[in-house]
Amino acid sequence: MGADTVDLLVIGGGMAGLSAAARVAAGGGSVVLVEKAERVGGSARFAGFIWTAPTVGELRRVNPDGDPELAAALVEGFADGVAWVRSVGVECRPPVPVLGFGRGHQVDTNHYLDTCERLVRDHGQEVLTGTRTRTLLTEDGRVTGAECLLPDGSARRIGATWTLLATGGFQGDPELRAQHLHPRAAGLPLRANPHSRGDGLTLGLAAGGAFGAKDAGFYGHLMPAGVSLADPARFVDLALYYSEHALLFDTAGERFVDETAGDHLTAMALLDRPRARGLLVADARVHREWMSASYVEGIPGVDKFQLCHRAGARCAVAEDLADFASMPGEWGYPGAVIRDRIGEFNATAASGAAPAPGRLLDRRPLDEPPFYVVEAAPAVTFTFGGLLIDSAARVLSGSADTGTDGRRPVPGLLAAGADAGGLYRRAYAGGLAPALVFGLAAARTALTGRPAADDR
Repeated sequence: MGADTVDLLVIGGGMAGLSAAARVAAGGGSVVLVEKAERVGGSARFAGFIWTAPTVGELRRVNPDGDPELAAALVEGFADGVAWVRSVGVECRPPVPVLGFGRGHQVDTNHYLDTCERLVRDHGQEVLTGTRTRTLLTEDGRVTGAECLLPDGSARRIGATWTLLATGGFQGDPELRAQHLHPRAAGLPLRANPHSRGDGLTLGLAAGGAFGAKDAGFYGHLMPAGVSLADPARFVDLALYYSEHALLFDTAGERFVDETAGDHLTAMALLDRPRARGLLVADARVHREWMSASYVEGIPGVDKFQLCHRAGARCAVAEDLADFASMPGEWGYPGAVIRDRIGEFNATAASGAAPAPGRLLDRRPLDEPPFYVVEAAPAVTFTFGGLLIDSAARVLSGSADTGTDGRRPVPGLLAAGADAGGLYRRAYAGGLAPALVFGLAAARTALTGRPAADDR
């Protein structure tokens, strides 16, 4: 590596990449950030909360199959991450509950992302937008930077002591979704930026990095089926968060999941059902208390049913249960079966018995007409499967089945955000928080780490 080698080359300018780049620049290090979109920020621009589980024990409870080392690093690094956000002049509002078990802060993420970019530039470091990464550079088995394609088509080789992959996951690529999520995942709607197409994963695997468990899943939400998500404003407006208090039926008219476990988990479960779509049914109480109410403290409530109707979704109002029997045939659902299943659920709920499948939280019957019906489909925000890392954000080599002792760091290579895997496995406790925490961990490694003897 030559004299022009930077401390950190960041590939991807979302939450993780910008956090790492700004922290290195503020710490006196040299950094180049490469982003293939015309503007940095990625999908973090569509989010507004930094949150996770309040304790390691709670995170292990909701995410028992995730990597315990990464879980501890996330929870233990969360407070420092929030302190860093505040230190650059971005407000983190007082903590509020999230998803029942989590705690977090509402943040103006656009302000934070723009502040990080400005910090990098103000410290004399580079931000290259509209720039694609063609390949990683290696020397004697160590990643030493990357060759990038500038907007004018010319190639530039950027040497780096450490290279961070932070391109946001592979959810934007239908083939990778089908390969690593589910054969039906190729058709999943995308509620994220379109640029995260597995660039970091591809580069990391080529350098010897290990991919995490294939069935790790994804984070997403139920959305009205068949409705375009081209407008990012719809990512939140049309998300059917209230599903946790409704009933979801597959195309055979059967319940198949505990809806109260969380809308983000129900989205994964629906992908496994025929045609990956279902009918979400709520009554007047759920409409009043949840469909029209705020999902998270500090975010105004909107009437999801009206929004879905105006967006052209397949939805209807049934004045009583008998109306389900006359459900339009072209919808492809057995209305009479759904009618009967709702009646059975209500009878079970009224008796105090546990319905099947389970209903851990809201067991109240849905017996207050009218009934609000929306056809739902899962949509993906980011993927959980990615390059395996350690708590210092170093990419690990070897097989996911060999255990921690069987994996070694890929010299010079880091990953954070949705390019990193292992933290979550079919569970979720925040997306911005891991990007922030492990982005800052990558920065610490770049500022203080040197090629160790076991990592050359």
